[in-house]
Amino acid sequence: MAKVVTFARHGGPEVFEFTETAVPQPAANEVRIRVKAIGLNRAESMWRRGEYVEPARLPARVGYESSGVVEAIGSNVTHVAVGDAVSTVPSFSMNDYGMYGELVLAPAHAVVKTPAWLSHEDAVAIWNVFVTPYAAFTEGGRLKAGDVVLIPAASSGVGIGAMQVAKRLGATAVALTRTEDKRDALLALGADHVIATETEDLVEAVQRITDGRGADLVFDPVGGKTFARLIEATRAGGTILLYGALSPDDTVLPVLPLLYKRITVHGYNLFATTTDAQRQADAAAFIFDGLRTGALRTVIADRYAFAQISEAHAALERNAHFGRIVVTV
Repeated sequence: MAKVVTFARHGGPEVFEFTETAVPQPAANEVRIRVKAIGLNRAESMWRRGEYVEPARLPARVGYESSGVVEAIGSNVTHVAVGDAVSTVPSFSMNDYGMYGELVLAPAHAVVKTPAWLSHEDAVAIWNVFVTPYAAFTEGGRLKAGDVVLIPAASSGVGIGAMQVAKRLGATAVALTRTEDKRDALLALGADHVIATETEDLVEAVQRITDGRGADLVFDPVGGKTFARLIEATRAGGTILLYGALSPDDTVLPVLPLLYKRITVHGYNLFATTTDAQRQADAAAFIFDGLRTGALRTVIADRYAFAQISEAHAALERNAHFGRIVVTV
């Protein structure tokens, strides 16, 4: 028997419950993991609230990223063994699996062996954080060396990862944040420029940084009312990747500027990479090499105990943290 997190109705963090459940032996293509740490994602908050792209079947499990030790493997599993330290990559439906638990089953394709030099806490601060921008920037050679990329919500986990990945690919990273408070921290993590959008004019600042050309790529998890300003800040023929919907407001596309500048807007998520074995392996190699050499760094904002899962989600939704929120089990 093990405690897992479930919810029987949609709502705020208070709807989470701890349920004692029997975790069976893994099926042929599954791995059973004794969990040591959990990384929180915005998608899981939306899932809990009933606002995610996929509807939850209630009562529902929750969670994409956990790390721990392999306790049992299915008959077809050969890439990890009992006793290995592993972590899970977002590459499945939370209607099928949930990683918030003391003991969990995970699909084998989502389980990656953790290098000995990487802690359990750091292992849950890498996948969504780094795979999301890596896949977005490298698919089809979308981001090229010398390009200027705008990164809204730069102090979020994925925002911090996007800055570092962009720099490692030879691009110029421009971090967007609401206030001046996080400027120094963002510069220390590799941002070439920081724009505080509450006190600076976004378009004017981008024009100054790019000598009047505009940004080549925008990597936006927000949408909402500010999306039109991002279009203004993008160069003719540039690209905007929309990978989230943090703003509660409708995202309106100003058609004439979009047409005049021939800007491409893509909806994006990481599943095309994480569900493809070769792409996932390439992403993991890029991330592990970057972490080993110091080109990539994990940033953990806060740590909570497993019993504090509701408090941890409340902190996630306050949007005041810098980096990743991690729950230890």
